[in-house]
Amino acid sequence: MARVFPEGRLVYGMQLPIQSQSTLYAEPWEASATAVDLAEVARAADRAGFGYVATCDHVAIPRRLAGPMGTVWYDLVATLSFLAGITEHVRLLSHVAILGLRHPLISAKQYATLDHLSGGRLILGVGAGHVQEEFEILGVDFARRGAVLDETLDALRVALGPEEYPEFEGELFSFKDLGQLPRPAQQRIPVWVGGSSGPAVRRAAVRGDGWLPQGDPRHALPAQIARIRELRAAAGIGEPIEIGAITEPLYVGEPGWDTGRRTLTGKAEALAESLREYGALGVDQIQVRFRSRDRAELTDQIAAFGADVAPHLND
Repeated sequence: MARVFPEGRLVYGMQLPIQSQSTLYAEPWEASATAVDLAEVARAADRAGFGYVATCDHVAIPRRLAGPMGTVWYDLVATLSFLAGITEHVRLLSHVAILGLRHPLISAKQYATLDHLSGGRLILGVGAGHVQEEFEILGVDFARRGAVLDETLDALRVALGPEEYPEFEGELFSFKDLGQLPRPAQQRIPVWVGGSSGPAVRRAAVRGDGWLPQGDPRHALPAQIARIRELRAAAGIGEPIEIGAITEPLYVGEPGWDTGRRTLTGKAEALAESLREYGALGVDQIQVRFRSRDRAELTDQIAAFGADVAPHLND
């Protein structure tokens, strides 16, 4: 079992801005933001007691999807490595790594090094991927991406273990007598599985230490969580799984500008009361995203959340 955070407490983390700029969620100011802005936001989250900061993974976006997705997607491992060097306590989450695009030994080398250099702060969030052209250009079978991910995960569990010379024999991958140092700082890298489809939920239940839902509203979470626990019990897995949720957009205080109808706004105590409902549903960690008009407003929001909202999340 590779539990990351203490059981029974609602923890908060965030997907960082700037490093991925889908039009579905990016703020206008991010388009001209720099590495300095990204660093300041990450440091603000570190200071404010966030459990993790997260970055995304795409190799290349086809022109047909560039409208909604944009083409700004920083390299996941390079970005997390940069963040490791400028933060002290916050965990580093890949949300999510499309492991099937790479050979398990390449991923093992990257993530073992990252965990080693960060002093054991990696959380490996994984997903099957959804952009067909990415798979095709890299020579990976898109139609079988679920099966590819399953075997890649099994191989990676071995390759990220304690052995200098890991051994694995599978249908797609086979390796032995190949040494990789350094080993990860953590004895077992926690794996959180992303996605809300049937196969993704099953994968989280039987192969994951945690679940990262993709856009499930609050009312859909209880059934998904119950399904995960049912599948886990059927597989004979007794350890609890760390359940995540992505909250509505947030703004601490009264914004004075249009933050959108879905955004939760108001006083810290009211926001905390609303967010505590996630804990009551069985959620262990919430991923928050703040509405903002520039970096200063975002870092102010992060600080206000850490100082005023977070202390009431576990009242």
